[in-house]
Amino acid sequence: MNDAQGSIADREWRVIREEVRPGPMQMALDEVAGETAAAGGPRTVRVYSWEPSCLSLGYGQDPETVDWDYCDREGIDVTRRQTGGGGIYHDRRGDVAYSIAAPKSELPGDLMDCYHLLCEPILDAIRAVGVDVNFVDDDVPVIWHPACYLRALHPAHDMVAAGRKVAGNAQYRRRDAVVQHGSLTYSVDAETHLGVFEGHDVTPEAFRERVVGIDELADASREAFVAALTESLSEFVDAEEGAWTDDELDRAREKVDEKYRADDWVRRRPGSRSD
Repeated sequence: MNDAQGSIADREWRVIREEVRPGPMQMALDEVAGETAAAGGPRTVRVYSWEPSCLSLGYGQDPETVDWDYCDREGIDVTRRQTGGGGIYHDRRGDVAYSIAAPKSELPGDLMDCYHLLCEPILDAIRAVGVDVNFVDDDVPVIWHPACYLRALHPAHDMVAAGRKVAGNAQYRRRDAVVQHGSLTYSVDAETHLGVFEGHDVTPEAFRERVVGIDELADASREAFVAALTESLSEFVDAEEGAWTDDELDRAREKVDEKYRADDWVRRRPGSRSD
């Protein structure tokens, strides 16, 4: 345990085991976890998945990059994250998500240092199921900018295995808290991931050349990987079993209605929101 990790592990942390909820609610709960930590409540590490399937747009992403008819036809939710970057398609099997929420004052002020600290348990979890993973260290050019997994890869937060992207992580800072969340690819569904977007000519074959799933590289079930991720996050901060309070769930539901399902948040053009 390094000094920075030891410092944050001295605080009160809870781990919330994998929950299956719609994407708008998951994004609202990430925001609520940050508010709770900033207000002196427990810091949170958690694992979650998306049901129904969901396209999460980056904070500044143009809604015209979405194939809304395809998403409606396939029953795919669309929400918008607080974090930047491109859109990500999440489904119940192929995507495993996590988040970490803590007061800003307890984490490194340098963005790169903060990423590398909070990504330690993510790298450890992927390695624990037998995948050789690390941050990308070479420039990897963009394929199609609106899709997160097809953007140029960044050594601060993009993780690769066998030369392909397996995980992406992002942070935002609001109300004196840091929230980091990430998408870890257990299994690749290239056709649907591309289908949710409009205006590209990327083939499923090109997508698979950029993105890899853990199930391609290791003989580990999704359940085994989720268990490894939960254990790694818990041990990283010495977290105790926890759950959302009724007040947190109520606040999250309000945020879903007011923001994460609202057209004013999801479908407005970049730069037109006051939030």
